[in-house]
Amino acid sequence: MKPIRTGDPAFEKLFDHIRKRGRVFDEGLMRTVQSIVQDVAARGDEALFDYTERFDGCRLDSRSAVVSGDEWDEAAALVAAEDAEALRLAADRIERFHRLQVAESWFTREKDGVGWGQRILPLQRVGVYAPGGLAVYPSTVLMAAIPARLAGVEEIYLASPTKGRGVHPLIAAAARIAGVTKIFKVGGAQAIAALAFGTRTVPAVDKIVGPGNVYVAAAKRLVYGIVAVDMIAGPSEVLIVSDGRTPAAWIAADLLAQAEHDETASAVLVTPDDVFAGEVALEVEKQLKLLPRNAIAVRSLKKFGAIVITENIDQAMEIADRFAPEHLELCLEDPERALHKVRHAGAVFLGSYTPEAVGDYLGGPNHILPTGGTARFASALGVYDFVRRMNVLSFSPEALAGYGGAVVRLAEREGLQGHGRSIAVRTEAANHGSGKKRRKKS
Repeated sequence: MKPIRTGDPAFEKLFDHIRKRGRVFDEGLMRTVQSIVQDVAARGDEALFDYTERFDGCRLDSRSAVVSGDEWDEAAALVAAEDAEALRLAADRIERFHRLQVAESWFTREKDGVGWGQRILPLQRVGVYAPGGLAVYPSTVLMAAIPARLAGVEEIYLASPTKGRGVHPLIAAAARIAGVTKIFKVGGAQAIAALAFGTRTVPAVDKIVGPGNVYVAAAKRLVYGIVAVDMIAGPSEVLIVSDGRTPAAWIAADLLAQAEHDETASAVLVTPDDVFAGEVALEVEKQLKLLPRNAIAVRSLKKFGAIVITENIDQAMEIADRFAPEHLELCLEDPERALHKVRHAGAVFLGSYTPEAVGDYLGGPNHILPTGGTARFASALGVYDFVRRMNVLSFSPEALAGYGGAVVRLAEREGLQGHGRSIAVRTEAANHGSGKKRRKKS
């Protein structure tokens, strides 16, 4: 990782290159995924199982595609006691954080006779996608399903590919702890389509959440509008702002922790200390030799890694805000003060003793976060993603009489006389004393 200064002519090009990586715009990919989605929508189970056999190398039917209760229990029982305890610890902390997000319905009546409020209603069915092939992330199951359960979602379905090897023990255990209703052994774009449109085996859901590969992301983009989705997530990323007071070895370790995800992950350090920048670069080279996923990390750092030298910390914070990273580490002497300058980030990690990795597992806040600069307008997954807000309004006769004239005037100005008439027939009737309900004849 060769440091680059913000004044370097190549800086803006590098900045743009990192931010735009991994976006689902490839026309060939979108055509392929669209054909899969449309096929599953048209043929249901038949198409779902055909694609599962083609891509995952296993043949399923309506019975074997669902993890039975016994299979679920047997898989979960294979998890080592220490691992199970770690999952329960993580689940407890995730639940404690997300319970604070639970909102209540409310209704109030004003003195003028107007009553208004909102009903907070949970979604009925939610589909959680969790990778289950080469990558297995039980932490994602916890992060997605626990907020849904706290919101009051009745049915939480988990789709996770098994490649014919059965449900992964860690996925099974996490799903049990989180409150998942049912597990389906399907993955990829075909699983997203099945959850969106429904098949004989997989019920249609109201919302799909959880990360996946580029095919999953493309499928989520295509089914949005048929169902809700959490976000169109791209490759993971971390941006670290450091004043040089944190040991270089720690910063290097955090950069590598991100780079080992996959070849399109991005790890960026922004600092005004050019000596420190060089020390971190040397530490990265040293620690790379110790990393089991060395080859992946090398390609990630080469394509999308950067050490940026700024004029000062203020400029470093400005660059961080432009980047709008998924994960923002503030390794500063006074991170709380710097936090007030942050507008755009999926999650912020304060201080040298809060590495991003702790947030991936059991910090408490959700690790399903907006990527690729979308933190400018998107937020971390939470309980609020699994509820609907239903507005409620009530006008008394006096309130309608008081406000009706303004409503009629505005409706007429928009050329919608029928709207105004619906008000006038009521106010006129009230003025003539005929607004009372007629009593039915006996």
